[in-house]
Amino acid sequence: MFEIGNSLREARLRQQLELPQAEHGTKIRVKYLRALEEDRFEVLPSHTYVKGFLRSYADYLGLDGQLYVDEYNSRFVVGDEDLPPRTRRVPADRRRRHDRRESKVVLLALVSIGVLTALVIAAWRFGGAEPQDVRGLQPAQTTQRGAPAPAPTGTARVEVIATKGDSFVVARRGSAIGLAEYSGTVERGQKQRFVGKLLWLQVRSPQNVIVRLNGNRVKLPAATRTRGVFVTSKRVFVADPS
Repeated sequence: MFEIGNSLREARLRQQLELPQAEHGTKIRVKYLRALEEDRFEVLPSHTYVKGFLRSYADYLGLDGQLYVDEYNSRFVVGDEDLPPRTRRVPADRRRRHDRRESKVVLLALVSIGVLTALVIAAWRFGGAEPQDVRGLQPAQTTQRGAPAPAPTGTARVEVIATKGDSFVVARRGSAIGLAEYSGTVERGQKQRFVGKLLWLQVRSPQNVIVRLNGNRVKLPAATRTRGVFVTSKRVFVADPS
């Protein structure tokens, strides 16, 4: 099997012939020669014309005209030869219709995606602000980072003295996420001082240290190890009250 039109055109171009020259040599009109080269056999009135022109054109180009007629018969001739030729342009028309249907489907899909995206953005922008509870998680207001801090008055001067052993200590200004004053291990015999209106303090081993607030020794709640405590000039209290 070979491409009828392409092989004719290539043979003509190899011989550097223009279509008008081929028209003069074959006595076949240029529009029919061009139709043969483009496999547009429906331009001709019937199979008989197509085969006659194919034979003449192929022979003119030095090709085997009967071979081209046989190839045409095997691919395009079904039934009465007087009927107009049916060529591969018909399947091409069907493909174009199919492409149009596919384009509509793609357009519909894009529109659907656009609508869904708009709904998601609207829900995100205008949805309720109340968070939903998730099993296994505590509400945000009970974590140390969300603990309400009182309005401080006066200045708190805190001393952490390691007397019985080492302890890891964290001190921050204002809250558990405030600016860090200190974060490290206070070794036995060492002392750390912190000053501020409101301090957040966490001591991992409170049994090993003594804490003084404005010169007075204070007892740290047990929660100091985990949740931390707030320290003001007047008191020490759990950062995450339950």
